[in-house]
Amino acid sequence: MFSSLRTRVSTSGGRPDPWVIAVTASALVAFVAAALTAPGQVSSAIDTAFGWSATWFGAYWQILLVATLAIMTVLAFSRYGRVRMGGNVAPAFSWFRWVAMILTTLLAAGGIFWAASEPIAHYVDPPPQYADQAGGMDGAAVAMAQSFTHWGFGAWAIGGSLATLVMMRGVEKGLPLRPRTLLWPMLGERVRTHWLGTVADIACILAVVAGTVGPIGFLGLQVSYIAGEAFGLPDGYATQAVVVIGLALIATVSVLTGLTRGIQLLSRFNVYGAIAMVLSIVGLASVPFVTDLFLQSGAVHAREILPMMLFRGDAEWLGYWTVFFAGWFIGYGPLMAIFIARISRGRTVRQIYVGATVLPTVVTSVWFTALGGSGLWLEIQNPGTVSDAYAEDGLPASALAIVQALPLSGVMAVVMVVVTLIFFASTMDAMSYSISTSSMHSGEEPTPLVRAFWCLGMGVAAAVLLLIGDGGVEALQSFIVVSAVPVGLILLPTLWGAPRLVREMAVEQGVVPAPRTEPATQAGEENTPGPTKVDADQV
Repeated sequence: MFSSLRTRVSTSGGRPDPWVIAVTASALVAFVAAALTAPGQVSSAIDTAFGWSATWFGAYWQILLVATLAIMTVLAFSRYGRVRMGGNVAPAFSWFRWVAMILTTLLAAGGIFWAASEPIAHYVDPPPQYADQAGGMDGAAVAMAQSFTHWGFGAWAIGGSLATLVMMRGVEKGLPLRPRTLLWPMLGERVRTHWLGTVADIACILAVVAGTVGPIGFLGLQVSYIAGEAFGLPDGYATQAVVVIGLALIATVSVLTGLTRGIQLLSRFNVYGAIAMVLSIVGLASVPFVTDLFLQSGAVHAREILPMMLFRGDAEWLGYWTVFFAGWFIGYGPLMAIFIARISRGRTVRQIYVGATVLPTVVTSVWFTALGGSGLWLEIQNPGTVSDAYAEDGLPASALAIVQALPLSGVMAVVMVVVTLIFFASTMDAMSYSISTSSMHSGEEPTPLVRAFWCLGMGVAAAVLLLIGDGGVEALQSFIVVSAVPVGLILLPTLWGAPRLVREMAVEQGVVPAPRTEPATQAGEENTPGPTKVDADQV
C-alpha cells in the first residue's frame, strides 16, 4: 500500500536542502568569527545561556532520559519486541560490525579522557548524596557507579531506542531520514513541508555540530599536551592544528567511501585497539582490584540508578555533572538516531534495544572500569598519583598520569593517542554522514560534496577556534547543552509516538491479532449497530 511512497536512493546523491545548509553553515561561521573577535563576550554569553538552560530544563532532561529508557525497556521485553523494523529483510551487518559502528557515535566523546578522569573526580569529591561514603573501596564503587550513570543506559537510550524506532518507521512510510521525522507523531504528514520541520532539522544539526567540533578541538589540546609531556614534542598551536586537520582528512576519506567500507573499517579498529589497550592497562595494574570494582560498582549502579539519574539536591554539582551530560547526550540524540536507523534495517525492536542500548552500556562500563579503575587503584595505593594531575591540568593529565605510573609508559602513551584518534575519526565519520543526510531533500543520499563539506568544515572550525586557546573550544563544547533545549522538545513526541507506531507494525506483521468486531447479527435480532469490541491486545 505504501510502496509508492518509498524513495529510491540514488547512488550519486540527491539535492541538498539550501535552507538547512545555509543556516547551519552560516551559524557555525558566525560563531567562529565572534569567538575570534570577542572571545570574552562569547564565553560569557555561553556561560549565561548554559546556566539558564541547566536551571530551567535540567529536571526535564533527567526525566526525559529516564522515561525514554523505561518505555523502550517495556517495549523490548513485551511481545512487541518481536516487531521487525525497516521491512522484512535480513540485516546488512553482522552483530559485531553493527554494534561496533554504533559505539562510534558516542563512546569517542568519553573515550580515553573522561573514562580516566571522571571516576577520580567523584572519588576525590564524592557526589553530594554519597558524601558519607568517601574513600576506600566503597568510595571507589560509588564513584564508578556515578560514572556508569552518566555514560550508561540513559545516554545510549536517548538516541538508540525510541527515536530510532520513529525514524525507521517514518522512512518505511516514505518520510525523510532527517530530524523532522521525529515530529511525525505530532504533525503527521505535514512534517514533510511544515516550517517546524525545517526548524527541527536546523536545531538538531547545530547541536551535533557544536558537540562534534568542540571535542575535536579539545582533542587537539589533549594530544598536544600528551605529546609535550610524554615525548617532549612542542605543545602549541602547530601540533594542535596538525592533529585536528589530519583527523578531519582521515574522517573525510572514510566518509566518502560510504557506510559499507570506511566506517566499518574504523569501527573495527576501534574495538580491537580498545581491547588491546584495556588488557594492557589492566594487566599492568591490578586485575583483582579492577574485577572486584566492576562487580561492586555494578551492584551500586543497579541499586542506585534512579536516585543518581533523578538527583536534584545540589544545583551547582548537577550543572557540572548530571545535567551537563544529560544535555550533551540529548543534543546528540536525533543525529545518533539517524545513523543507527540507517544501519539497523531488518533488526527487531528487542535487537535494537540490546544492540544500541544494553551492549554499548556494558562496553562503556567495562571501558570506564578498566581505565578509571586502574587510576583509582593507583590513587588508593599512593594518594595524589592521579588526583593531583587532574586537579592541576584536567582530563588529559589524569589519563597520562595513569599511563606514566605503569610500566612501559612510553608504549602505552602511544597506544592511548592512537586509539583516541581512531575513536574521534569514527565519530566524525558517523556524525558527518548523519549531518549530511539531514541536509538533503526527502529520502535522498548525501552527495560526496556535502559529506566532505561537513567533515572538513568541522575540522577547519576546530582548528580556527584553537587560535584563541581552549576558551573558544570549551564555549562551543558547552553550547551543545544550550542547544539541547529545542532538541529535548523535538524528542518528546517519541515517548508516545514510538509505542503507537510499534503497535501498528505488530498488527501488520501478525505479532498481535488485529482488532476484532462483533459478528454479523443473528436471525431474528434487530439489525441495529452495536458497540465495537476492542481486543485487550490493543490496550
